[in-house]
Amino acid sequence: MEHPLITESLYRRYMDGLMAGERTACADIVRDLLARDIGLYDLYIHLFQRSLYEIGELWEANRISVAVEHLATTITEGLLTLVYPRIFAAEHIGRKAVVSCVANEYHQIGGKMAADVCELNGWDGYFLGANTPTEDLVRFIDQKRPDLLGLSLALDLDFDNLRRVVERVRGAFRNLPIVVGGQAFRRGGSEVIAAYPGVSYIPTLTEFEAILKAS
Repeated sequence: MEHPLITESLYRRYMDGLMAGERTACADIVRDLLARDIGLYDLYIHLFQRSLYEIGELWEANRISVAVEHLATTITEGLLTLVYPRIFAAEHIGRKAVVSCVANEYHQIGGKMAADVCELNGWDGYFLGANTPTEDLVRFIDQKRPDLLGLSLALDLDFDNLRRVVERVRGAFRNLPIVVGGQAFRRGGSEVIAAYPGVSYIPTLTEFEAILKAS
C-alpha cells in the first residue's frame, strides 16, 4: 500500500539518487518529509528499510556492484542523523538495550535503526556496530546489565555465527531476553533460534517497539 507522503514516484526518485550516489538529492527528500512531519516509523520502514532491501536484492542478483551497495548503505547511515534531533528528544525511562551485529556481520544499518527505536521509546540504546566479537559483546553486557539484547543479521550465510553468539550469551546470562532480526530472515531461518529459551525473532521495527513497550 502506497504511503500518502512517500509516493511511488518519490520513492523511485529517492532510489535513483541512492544508486547514483547523489547524497544531497536524497537528503533533500528526507528533509522535506521531516518538514511535512512524517512519522519516523513510516520514514524508516517505507523509505530507508524498503530501499535497503531493494539494494540488497539487486546486489544478490548481480545487477549492481558491491561499490554501489556500499555507497547506498553509507548514504543511508548519514541520512539517519537528520532524524536524531527528534529521536533523542524522548524522555528516558531507565531501561537499557544492547543492540549488536553478530561476528562477521558487516551490515549494521538495521541494528542501528533498532537502537534508534529504543531511544525513541525512552530506552538507552547501546549500539555496538558491525562485526562485534562475541567475547567483547559478553563483556559489554556484563558491564551494562541491559534489560534486552538485540542481534542483527543481514546475510543468511551467518546463521552459524548467530547460533554461537546466542549460545554464548545464553550461557552467561540465562535470563536476559534476546531478540533477533534482519534481512537474513526474509526467506526463512527463524527456526534457527526457536530452540533457545527466551530468544525471539522480531520481523519488523513495529513489532520490536511492541516488545519494548511491553517490557
